[in-house]
Amino acid sequence: MKAIPATDGALARTWSPGGPLDLGSTLGPMRRGPGDPTFRYERSGGLWRTSRTPEGPATLRLAVRPADGEVAATAWGPGAACVLDGLPALLGAGDDASGFAPTHPVLRDTWRAHPGWRVPRTGRVLEALAPAVLEQKVTGREAWRAWRRLVLRYGEPAPGPVDLLPRGLAVLPDPATWARVPSWDWHRAGVDLTRSRTLVTAAGRAGRLEGLADRPPVEAAAALRTLPGIGPWTAAEVGQRAFGDADAVSVGDFHLAKLVGWVLVGEPVDDDTMLELLEPYRGHRYRAVRMVELAGLHPPRRGPRFEGRDFRNM
Repeated sequence: MKAIPATDGALARTWSPGGPLDLGSTLGPMRRGPGDPTFRYERSGGLWRTSRTPEGPATLRLAVRPADGEVAATAWGPGAACVLDGLPALLGAGDDASGFAPTHPVLRDTWRAHPGWRVPRTGRVLEALAPAVLEQKVTGREAWRAWRRLVLRYGEPAPGPVDLLPRGLAVLPDPATWARVPSWDWHRAGVDLTRSRTLVTAAGRAGRLEGLADRPPVEAAAALRTLPGIGPWTAAEVGQRAFGDADAVSVGDFHLAKLVGWVLVGEPVDDDTMLELLEPYRGHRYRAVRMVELAGLHPPRRGPRFEGRDFRNM
């Protein structure tokens, strides 16, 4: 169904996923920490997220109607029509799980327990790349704090009626604004020079980057890695979100190989061994990793939590 005018200057549409859909687990990777100003969960099971489209910023609210087998979407802002046009892809309409038949008990049981999980595709490259760059080589907590500070300070309030929107909802900065963030504010946000340079360089090439979403995921990821400061981990994080790549593995993640190894073979492993364990699922390796994550199993902690470095005091 095409978008139609609604109240408060909004556009609305409904979409039938043709089967179960779990909004929380499907779009959960889009959220960058519990305080992400671009993403909010509702207690009712719905969610809000903001986006910056070629037509401008947009706010999107989603809610599943199980009785009708539909997802109800409402959007505000100059980019409202754009985000509603992209709704099926965002909710995994292009995700093809055929060929994924896990035999490992944890993967098999988790896959059966989450029939509503899908690989999403936003088509918005810089939107996925910016927070991924901030997450390079630091703890999640550090990166989430930086993301929140920079979005609230240099982004803009989410479009839509103030009395309806979640408090503090915001849209990430546009490409030109990323380039104008002064060095001292990067420092205050805890972002070192390497990451700030990488993000500013990427923002300067935003037009070319957004075009990558129209290319095959493997080809798009390879092109992304030609940018200074973009390696396999960052390209995979973007691929999982912007390109809908069901095979993208975040090699180089501080925790992932240990988690995958512990769940699949009972002990932590390195990246090379993780890839060996995931090889039977080639084409669906990200799908297998998400099943590991959604299983909720974690190795026991045997040491102090890594706190990371505070670049604001350096």
